[in-house]
Amino acid sequence: MFKNKVNEFTPVSNIFIDKFMPKARGEFVKVYLLGLKYCMAGEIGANSSMLASTLHLLETDVMNAWNFWNDEGVIKIQPIDNMNNFNIEFLDLEDCVDAKPENMNLLKELSNNATKDMLQDIEKLVGRPLSSKEMEMYISWLNDFNFKPEILLLLIEYCVSRGKTDYRYIEKVAITWHEAKVYSLDDAQSFITKFEDKWVNIRKILKYLGIKDAEVMKPQEQMLDKWLNVYKFSFDVICKACDICFERLNRAEFKYIDGILNSWFKDGIKTLEDVATKNNKATPYKSTPNNKNSNDTFNNYEQRTYDYDDLEKKLLGWDKND
Repeated sequence: MFKNKVNEFTPVSNIFIDKFMPKARGEFVKVYLLGLKYCMAGEIGANSSMLASTLHLLETDVMNAWNFWNDEGVIKIQPIDNMNNFNIEFLDLEDCVDAKPENMNLLKELSNNATKDMLQDIEKLVGRPLSSKEMEMYISWLNDFNFKPEILLLLIEYCVSRGKTDYRYIEKVAITWHEAKVYSLDDAQSFITKFEDKWVNIRKILKYLGIKDAEVMKPQEQMLDKWLNVYKFSFDVICKACDICFERLNRAEFKYIDGILNSWFKDGIKTLEDVATKNNKATPYKSTPNNKNSNDTFNNYEQRTYDYDDLEKKLLGWDKND
């Protein structure tokens, strides 16, 4: 439930746009803006399910967004009861400590040799000069994300190794690292290894489905991650579920495949042999006995008996003659 007055418009603070929006994930920003709209419009009955449906997100994404904004001091979550219901109050960002945007003095920052060397190394990695906006963004991460210069350089080197040099892509990766609390080189190496291992398997499944990485949305990525890392299904078992989906729908449908794998997980199915056993139990073959006395749908009734000699006499009219 949203706690505020009713308005016919949705005012968005410039402080939010300048300071908080750039470092937040896109789905978090969407949740904030739609929640703010519902709040100002007096939609007191709005809930996470409604927001998730409108924004095409999972309810867990909506809850993660509210927790993120609560931690950032943009909203205040107030529990109502023990049933996980809560009020959301949108705070006045003018009252937030250090909330007002600060204009970076880029010339002053560039007078620091360490910062200047870092930016020159970034230019070598991406293979082009940096714009003033990019310079300010990278420098701001040192404070906002608590990144050390070596962490930032490793992050950009990792993006370049994937063929990505656009600053918007690099920014998304930086936000992901920040949310994962990557603060040291060991943290970064461990995160990269885990991420790459995860995507090696995900790409194999996507290739089997004929889908490119760029076409996968966040909810689909979460399903893939669940199949591999929560349910611990092998590639062959996931492909079998995909085959069943193709046979029945003639297309790749993530929700349908997810339904199959959810059912298998609940039934304790882990291997292709388990799948075959389940299918055999579900549709057993029944042989029909080859005998005349079997009770089938044709013979399962009380059969009549006829006196064929008497019928013949009646047909010929002999029954009237003695």
